[in-house]
This record gives sequence, structure tokens and C-alpha cells, in this order.
Amino acid sequence: MSAVTISTDALYERVQNVIPRVEWATMADDVEAILRLKRERNAVILGHNYQTPEIFHGVSDIVGDSLALAREAQTVEADVIVLAGVHFMAETAKLLNPAKTVLIPDLRAGCSLAESITAADVRALKAAHPGVPVVTYVNTSADVKAESDICCTSGNAVRVIESLGVDRVIMIPDEYLARNIAAQTGVEVITWPGHCEVHERFTPFDIEQIRQDHPGVVVLAHPECPPEVVAAADMAGSTAQMQDFVTVEQPARVALITECSMSDNVSAVNPGVEFVRPCNLCPHMKRNTLAAIRAALEHMRHEVTIDPEVADRARAAVERMLAVR
Repeated sequence: MSAVTISTDALYERVQNVIPRVEWATMADDVEAILRLKRERNAVILGHNYQTPEIFHGVSDIVGDSLALAREAQTVEADVIVLAGVHFMAETAKLLNPAKTVLIPDLRAGCSLAESITAADVRALKAAHPGVPVVTYVNTSADVKAESDICCTSGNAVRVIESLGVDRVIMIPDEYLARNIAAQTGVEVITWPGHCEVHERFTPFDIEQIRQDHPGVVVLAHPECPPEVVAAADMAGSTAQMQDFVTVEQPARVALITECSMSDNVSAVNPGVEFVRPCNLCPHMKRNTLAAIRAALEHMRHEVTIDPEVADRARAAVERMLAVR
């Protein structure tokens, strides 16, 4: 047995339910190199729930949804942060850790939501609705966050809006998330026509078909899905809330209406639950690979930088969000 096999065997136990041993063998060299490079660079890897299992369970030090990663980024003591996610997440990590080096493995890892709105668009919305607070989803660029009053995630959006104590907000850029949150809070929401290219593809027919094909299935939907999809589900919540539900409730059969890898990562630690996998992949999340993470650490490349004036204002909006409990 090789030294690489020995050093990565313990990690394989975490993913053995979702990655065949023969496939893991092709990953072991990169995994071992990443573990070594993290020690040499004093680096940590933050892995989003949509990363593939070998990244999420294999090399990431901190994992979770965007809210969890934002919170945990504040406590990181390493010199280098590698964000295995998309660009706006790396920017958020940099906002909260301005003195640290933040790397993203692939510069092409963008986000349809973040690209749907600009800082100029936000200024125009504020001019059209003077005095109305702007609640901005973290799935946005630092430039957009800088024009906002407070940020939110799908996991804390209700609490954030209720903390404002107003009856009208501008909530950008995800139209479906805004409409779903409005239905929960009763607050009037001015929306923007931005959508997640993964979640907008799900339809009520998909849910109906899943129930027909898999009797007794529990359906959990992400609130970035269209409202009619959320209405057809048994529960709607962020990726962290979905994971908590499965872990605590242990349904016999479950379908997670979100990005594909989420089911793989949750099933890896819930082997007694059968997962139905309606599969929409995020092409941007999948640009992160073990090879790309290894190269980022080897060459210290794709460092995230933010204009200081923009960063100060954007950081304030993120910190206001994190202060909401």
C-alpha cells in the first residue's frame, strides 16, 4: 500500500457511500498534495454545500451554506483562505478578512444571480423608491453590497427583514427568493428579475413526478425556486436547513430540490436515508476541482482583491447581517 493511500484512507471513509474506491484512487494524489500544501501555506479551505464530495468531505476545513461560511470566515486564523465556491463567496470572505490572502481556484466560477444586477441598478432602484431599505442577497458582487443597507442569505432572510421593523423593502436580486420571503413575512417586497440558473429550472410538474415515482418521498425545496415549486414542497429552506432536517428527522426517502452535489454530501453522512436525485448542476460550482484547488495553493493564484472604498461599505452591509441572530 502506497504512502498516499495510507494518508488518504481515513478521508475516504467519509465518502465511501458516494464515491467508489476505484474513483477515489484517481483523486488520492491531489488530496494528499492539498493536505500538504495547506500545512505549508497555513491555509484553510472553505467548501460550499454544492461542492462535490471529494472537495466537501475530503479537503475542506469549514463547510456549509453561504451564511455559515460568512460567519466562520470571521474566525479563521490561517494566513490563506481558499474559497471552494463561487466568486461572490470569495469576495465575502475577503471583506471579512481584509488582511488575509483569499484565493478562488477558478476565476470563471461566477453566479447568474450576481451577474443579474449592478451597482448602478441598485442606485436606480433607490432613486425610484427613496427611503426604502435595500436588503441584498449575499449572492451579489461587493459593488452591489456596497450600495445596500444590509445583506441576507436564504437561511436568515426572514430574520433580517423582520429586524428592520418596516413594512416595505427592496429585496434584490433573486425575484423568487424575495417573493417567497414576502409570503412568510407579510412585508411588501420590491423585487428585481434575477434568478438562479439552477433553481429556476425546477417546476411543479417535477415535484408531482417525483411523488408519483417515489411514493412517500419528503420533498425539500430551496427558496430560490419559483413560489409554485416551494408551495408544492413539504418544506422550504436553505441548504443548511435542509441538511439539518434530514439529519434530525431521518426521513426514509427524501428529494432535495436544489443543486446536485447537495444530495451527495448529505447522503454521505446519512446512509440510512434514500435520496431521490432530481439533478440540476451549477456549472460555476463545478469549476472547482481538486486539481484547481491544488494549483491555487501551489501557485498562490487567483487572489481576490476589492477596492478599499467599496470594501468598507460592502463590509458594513455584511456585518449588519451577521449581527442579526
